[in-house]
Order: sequence, then structure tokens, then C-alpha cells
Amino acid sequence: MDPVHSLLSRLRANSDFMRCVAAWERLPARPPRTVPWPTGLDPRLIAAVQRLGIEAPYTHQAEAVEAALAGKNVVLATGAASGKSLAYNLPVLQTLLTDPTATALYLFPTKALAHDQIAALERLTRALGTPIPVAPYDGDTPTAQRSSIRTRVQLLVTNPDMLHLGILPFHTRWARFLSGLRWVVLDELHVYRGVFGSHVANVLRRLARVCRFYGARPRFLCASATIADPQGLAQRLLEAPVHLVEDDGSPRGEKHFLLYNPPLVDPVLGIRRPLLLTALDVARPLLEADLQTVFFTRSRLSTEVLLGYLRDMMAALGRDPSVVRGYRGGYLPNQRREIERGLREGTVRAVVATNALELGVDIGQMTACVILGYPGSVSSTWQQAGRAGRRAGTSLVLLLAGSSPLDQYLASHPDYLLRRPVEEALLDPNNPVILGDHLACAAYELPFERGEPFGALEDVEALLRLLAEEGAIHSSDGRYVWVGEDNPARAIGLRTGTSDIVVIQDVGSDPPQVIGELDRFSAPLLVHPGAVYLHEADTYLVESLDWEVGLARVRAADLDYYTRASTTTTVEVLRTAETRDLGGWSLSVGQVEVTTRVTGYRQIRRYTHEVLGWGEVNLPEQRMETVGVWLELGEDLTEHLREAEILRPPVDYGPDWPARRDEVRARDGYRCRHCGMPEREGRQHDVHHIVPFQAFGYIPGVNDLYKLANRPENLITLCPACHRRAERARGARSALSGLAYLLRNLAPLHILCAPGDLGVAVEARASLGLPRVTFYDAVPGGVGLSARIYSLLGPRAEGGPSPLLLAALERVQTCPCEDGCPSCVGPVGEQEVGTKARTRELLRALL
Repeated sequence: MDPVHSLLSRLRANSDFMRCVAAWERLPARPPRTVPWPTGLDPRLIAAVQRLGIEAPYTHQAEAVEAALAGKNVVLATGAASGKSLAYNLPVLQTLLTDPTATALYLFPTKALAHDQIAALERLTRALGTPIPVAPYDGDTPTAQRSSIRTRVQLLVTNPDMLHLGILPFHTRWARFLSGLRWVVLDELHVYRGVFGSHVANVLRRLARVCRFYGARPRFLCASATIADPQGLAQRLLEAPVHLVEDDGSPRGEKHFLLYNPPLVDPVLGIRRPLLLTALDVARPLLEADLQTVFFTRSRLSTEVLLGYLRDMMAALGRDPSVVRGYRGGYLPNQRREIERGLREGTVRAVVATNALELGVDIGQMTACVILGYPGSVSSTWQQAGRAGRRAGTSLVLLLAGSSPLDQYLASHPDYLLRRPVEEALLDPNNPVILGDHLACAAYELPFERGEPFGALEDVEALLRLLAEEGAIHSSDGRYVWVGEDNPARAIGLRTGTSDIVVIQDVGSDPPQVIGELDRFSAPLLVHPGAVYLHEADTYLVESLDWEVGLARVRAADLDYYTRASTTTTVEVLRTAETRDLGGWSLSVGQVEVTTRVTGYRQIRRYTHEVLGWGEVNLPEQRMETVGVWLELGEDLTEHLREAEILRPPVDYGPDWPARRDEVRARDGYRCRHCGMPEREGRQHDVHHIVPFQAFGYIPGVNDLYKLANRPENLITLCPACHRRAERARGARSALSGLAYLLRNLAPLHILCAPGDLGVAVEARASLGLPRVTFYDAVPGGVGLSARIYSLLGPRAEGGPSPLLLAALERVQTCPCEDGCPSCVGPVGEQEVGTKARTRELLRALL
């Protein structure tokens, strides 16, 4: 019996393991379906491919080649390792073989994918025996080589970021290449969604505009993982008709997909075994059997913590810990290439990764895949699962359900995951913030003539006039010419809304070395002063963060804990676009301003996950305008809910609270620690808990944890205005916060996003003193998520209640905990006593 079937047999015989298996799905092996080579394909190419061991194409490859040779734009949407790259390489190479002036542009979302494809192209051109100049062009390309690449390359391999920053603004240097451009290849099309996809759609508008200037009209070949409506996504990106190929003729090895729900360790509190420790449990038999395994985590921090745990396990087993590696954004390019090579060659036996490894980088044949928590979409789940058994043989996929309402909903409804079609990717290329940025870039590249469209947008006159008012472009006789001082593309990042990064420097090495980098938005969370920065399981203590320069200084330290930052968020409604009265409550959508600030951090011990201490963080606020949707309770419903004690009762802060409160006010000189305002006669200042009081789990008559919560170092004096802002940012821990927690976590059931793509803010007293819950797109300008939430929270068009509210009510009603847990309304300790019942009644009132 092979090692995988042997392990599966042992797992089936383990009653403790099987008790936690919510679903076990066997996906049978699938034989290949091949057809003759398309008649229009150059015999030299057929011979070259056959020399590489490919005798005949799969059905989908032949269909894609035929459509491309017929002059159509094509999108190929088939499974992992189905040979999509061959399907777009063949028509491109045929054009380049027959026309030496023709050129082609390959766009990949990551450098790693681009370098993989270059290796595959070089193998094919060697077999062909005809030299075709192929070259990469990205941030790692040496400056000395760039000029020669521009003059000789026929097939350029790059990424959208480099096209945006390094090619289009300097198109005159690329005149030869752009005038001959016949093909553009977009691989991993499914990642072009949300803010990134909206940016890329506008970069493609700019590319088409510059190509027209040089007399070229390239066609597009797209490759995508399985998503709903890949043709629609391609047509929204390209703004042109696209031929769809999705009948997959490639073979597939047998795959076992297990949905595993960690055991309850406290049924009363609804607490399950932590996800990282559960991953450690399932990793042991996989690593003991020497099955090459990829572990997918949801965050950079989880990647590093689990990596450390697995290396400790390997050392305890008497194995070499270095055969387990990490892989995430922030690692330097040479380090990532080394890890990828180790995976292909088999010297790396396990890798812990974020979704940075979800895309099709060649990492060889992984036998097992462990996914820590639902990735946020059915599409991403199958993408990650496709990393195991990509070529042949039996493979194993373990999806470990987290404690969130979404994960627990899937654990009790596994058919939703296993039988449901994958989601549709959302993007909004006409987002005014993104569109305005790219119009500025386009004007820098070429003047806009009177009435000139931008992509499918026939009229962009109003936005161009706005840019002219700001002084960036000059308007003369209806013609708009760039007059700004700098290239506007430099200020625009396609993935984060900013091109800013923070460099992480190890000051303990001689000389100091750069060990990684972060986008500026993530920096306050991960490299604030006092943070523990984890890199390949090594621990570094952050000594300082120079916000202006963008430099975090760290020093290696042997620590038994890691840190997790806390943030406060406030949301202000700027403009209301539409409001619906839903009887007792209303739903609105419009523009909002979100202000976020990292306020402190907790020190968390490895393995036990107990909180050892906390610290304050003093970094600038970050503001953005975006789109939000807010649910506001009406006056009558609010009064009814308060009378029924469904809305927030008073909090018992413990018997020492009056004395502690007076002590802290005196310590702070009876002044607000935030704005400096002194107390006024007749109104004492408030005393605020830095780490929320409820987080300490005080239960009157049961424990004395109020003493820990009420320590002076966890308390600050605030004036009423600053205290309201702080409480509004934190959110009233009540039925409102239970509702917000549920809806934010369950939203990905209906839209292609992760919970982190949506922000939420709870206000116990918003406008007119009424309760409000606001959801917002977590990117500047928004990308269409809030608009979908707006439609999902209201009644269905055909009648019947909101599907999102129904799913939330079902989760509360079926969760086995007594009074709230991470799987329904939020962890006990972060919620007040009775929050679960109050949230249930609030949902019934809304429905």
C-alpha cells in the first residue's frame, strides 16, 4: 500500500480523529482526453512539443489554440496543472515564427510565476531549434540590461506593476516593441479582482491607448483557475468579446478532501482547540510518513508561528528542522527562489505559506495540503487544494475549520463548499479614485484629445477638468496635456492603493542587513516599536519604526512569545447615495471616511497562547475615503429593544473600580491623556480601559480578574469627547457587536472576498443617538463589496427575507455554546453576559 493510502487507513481507524471529520470527499482519478493537433498549427511547433514528450493536446488546449489562430481573444478556465500555458504559448510562438517584427507581452501577477514561465518557454524554444528572444523585465532586472532588452526582445515577460511603472510612462523607448505588439497574455486571471483587478483593468486601458498610437491592436490570451463567469471577468478587464474554453480534458489523480472541525475543549464556552495547535496535531503523521506537505495559513503572523512549531516538532523527531520552510510576502526574492527550488527538488519536505503560494508557481508534486481556516472563497479553497497531487497519484487535502462563524457554518453545511459553484470575481474599474489616478497616468503618457474615450468610457471630460483644476494637466481648446512635475505612476500602487513600503533592517548584524519589507498599511500592525517580527521562524524585536523614512529597525532576540496589535477604527458618513426604509430600521449606502489607528499590542506566549502583557503604540492615524453600507435602528425599534434589555446593560467593573478610577485621574493630573483638556467643574473625566475590560473574562463571584483589567497601566483618563471616539472605535460589546461580528464573517458566503476585505464599525449612539452598524470596503474608493452587502441585507427582489440575516440567525441558533463563542457572536470575554441571546433577538427583530 502506498504511503498516502496507508495514512488514510490509519486516520479512518482513529475514532478520535473521525469524530471531528465533518466531511470526507473522494474525488476519483480522471483519465486524459486528447485530440489531434489543430490543422492550422505550424508543423515545426508540433514537432518541438512532441520532442518534449507531448504527443497530442488535451481537448481544451486544442480548442484554445484553434480559437486564437482564428483571431479571437480567449480565456481558458481549467484546473491546476491542466497545461494552460502550452495552450497560449503555441499561438504566440506561431506568430513570432512567421513574423520577425511581431512581439508579445506576457503579464503574470508575481515575479515567481514570470520566471517559471521563462524557464518553460526556453525549454520549448530549445526544442524548436529557432531562437526567439525572450526576456524578463521586472524590478530585479539589472539596469545595465534594460536597454538591450528593449531593442532586441520579441517576447517580454513582466507583471502589471512593471507595465504600469516602467513601460507605459516610458513608451517612447518601447516604440519598436509596442508597434509590433500582436499578443498579450494574462495568466492567473482570477486574481485580478477587487482593488488589484480594478487597477489592472485601467492599466490595460492605458496599454490599448498607447498601442493605438503606435498602430497596434493586440489580441489577448487569458488563463484562469475555475471561477464563476470567467468570460465575464475577462470581458470586464479587456472591454472586448472573449471566447471561453472551460471543458477540461487533462487527467487528475485521486484526491481525498477532508473537512476537519477541531474538537471542543470547552463546550460551555464553545472554545475549540486552537487552529495552530490542531495543524500541529495533523502535521505529525504527515511528516512522520515523509509526505511532502504545504500548509496554507491566513496571515503572515500565523505562517511564522506555525513554522516555528513545526521546526520544533522535527527536532523532537530527530529530523532536520531546516527541511521545513516558510513562504510569504516580505521575503526577499532570492530567498523565495531558493525555497521554490527546494520544493521542486524535494529537499524541502514541508512549507508553511500564505496565499502567496496559491498561484501556479512550479513547486513540484506536493502530496498533501493542509489549509488552516476557510480561505474566504470556494475558488481559493480549490486553488490551494490543487497544490496537492497536481500531476498524478493519490493526494490528501485537509481543511481545518477555524472558530469563526463562517468556518463553523461550513463545518455544519459541508455541501455548501463541496457542491456549490465557485464565486464570481468583482472589480470596479470605474471606481472614481482609481479611475482618476489612471487618467492622470494616461495624460502623462499621451495628451487627451477632445472627445477621446478611455477604454469603454466614452466621456471622461468631467474627470479631466477636475485634474486640470488641480493643476496637474493643462486644458487648451479641449485638449488636455500633462504639466505636472513628476510621473504620477510612481505614487500609485496597484495592490495596496499606495506604492509606499517599509523596509525591515536587522541592526544587530554587521553591517546592518535588510531582511524584508512590508506595505505601509501593514507596518503599524507588524513592526510597531515593541513588536516581535517573525522571519523564517527567527524572532526579532522591533526597536524603532521611522514612519517618515519608512524604516523599521529590528534586532534578533530569543523570545518565547509573539505580539498581536490592537486597532481602533472610526467611520464618518460623508455622503448618502441611497436609503431603504425596512420597517423599524433603515439601510443606506454611500461615501464614508475611515480612520484607523494602532493603539496597543499584546504579548502572547507560544503554544499556550496566554497573554503575558501589553503595551501602547503611538503612530499616526491612517485615513481613507471608501464606500460603506450602514444599518441603523429606528427610534421605536431602539426603544423597544432597550426596554426588552436586548441592547447593552451596564458593565460591572469590579468592587475596586471607584478607587482605581480616582487613582488614575489623579495620576494623569485630571487631564485628558489624548487632547490635554482639564476636567471642568461638575463633570469628571472618564477612565478608559486600553485593553477592553471584557477581554479579561471577569465573572462576579467566580474570579477576581477585574484586578488585572483595572491595573493603572491599562487605564487612561479621557475627556467625554475623546472617550466617545474611543468607545465608538471599539464598538459597543453587545448585541450590536454580535450582529456585526456575524455579518462580517458570513458575508464571504455570498461575495468573493475574505472577511478582512470588509471593515466594520459599531456605534451604540450614532446620528440622533440611535444605534448603527457600518460595513465598508477596506480599500480607498471601494471595489463594489459594500454595494453587494447593501443588496444582501435587504429583502430579496422576489420576496422573502435577507439571505445574510437568515444565515446569521441560523448560526446563532445552531451554535452549541451557551453564551457566545468565536463561532457565533464572538468570544466570551469580548462580549457581555447574555450577548448571544440578545443578538438572536435583535436578528429576529430585523427579520
